[in-house]
Amino acid sequence: MQPDQITIFLSQYPDAVFNNALKLRTLLLKTLPGITEQLDAPARMIGYGYGQKYSETICVLIPSKKGIKLGFYKGNELPDPDSILEGTGKITRYVQIKDEKQIVSPAIQNLLKSAMTAYKQRTALH
Repeated sequence: MQPDQITIFLSQYPDAVFNNALKLRTLLLKTLPGITEQLDAPARMIGYGYGQKYSETICVLIPSKKGIKLGFYKGNELPDPDSILEGTGKITRYVQIKDEKQIVSPAIQNLLKSAMTAYKQRTALH
């Protein structure tokens, strides 16, 4: 995946969404070592994981004209002491990213660490 494809995809969104998405992307690539990025243009999202299967996904970045959602696979099982996860799906939960301050917040860092730990536990069982 060429990084340019991600940038081109994100450039379709308003400047604030584009800039925050790039900052969030940088954080994900830095925080989750060796993670792969997969653009799913028809679904309008970018997946971050360690394989092709949905179960190997850690999180997804879902931009929209109004903002960004950071979705977590098995988010319903993640500890959320800051109560920032939203959604009622059976498996996934997401965080509405509103600004740069939130991107670098300890709450987001903690969720990413928890998601990584949960992934390691899932894959260790197989």
